[in-house]
Amino acid sequence: MEVSVVDINGKETGRTIALSKDVFGVEPNEHAVYLDVKQYLAHQRQGTHKAKERAEIAGSTRKIKKQKGTGTARAGSIKNPLFRGGGRVFGPRVRSYDQKVNKNVKRLARKSAFSLKAKANNITVVEDFTFDAPKTKSFEAALAALGLSGKKSLWVLGAPNQNVYLSGRNLTKTEVLTNDEVNTYKIMNAQHLVIDESALAAIEANLSK
Repeated sequence: MEVSVVDINGKETGRTIALSKDVFGVEPNEHAVYLDVKQYLAHQRQGTHKAKERAEIAGSTRKIKKQKGTGTARAGSIKNPLFRGGGRVFGPRVRSYDQKVNKNVKRLARKSAFSLKAKANNITVVEDFTFDAPKTKSFEAALAALGLSGKKSLWVLGAPNQNVYLSGRNLTKTEVLTNDEVNTYKIMNAQHLVIDESALAAIEANLSK
């Protein structure tokens, strides 16, 4: 699949680049995408939630009233979950939400995500660029030039660039990552991918193994 390479101002450079069929032209595996996205979202959970259950409440263990003759239900402990200040029934406990997904499945999921974006013509390849200074206006101008204003876009760079990152940080629908930070969730969550040439080469080298 051939795509045109444009500059940061949206102008044609006169060059084209071939997207690797092994990365951008595979048959998408939706289940692999589902597993990888589910793992990513699960890993965002800290799992530090905790509520005290009956055995963990501080209080006396004496029987608070006689068993019969009170006209009310029997009760044996002030820590009863039915009472105010009592323990919680089946409350949340500290746990890990980590899920295991095999390396090959994760690789297939990323390939599938890239292929879905390529099939929908939602990938733009730009020549390597930088900004002279971190300015949000510079990034907004680039978005407008590429026709991405108001769209959720993911910009993938071949190497960390502080000026580009800081310029896009305040834009709620824009995210800037390097090629080694890209994952299936980020790809699928974006409406459009903007990949610079060095990042494209690194992605293809990594996923073609």
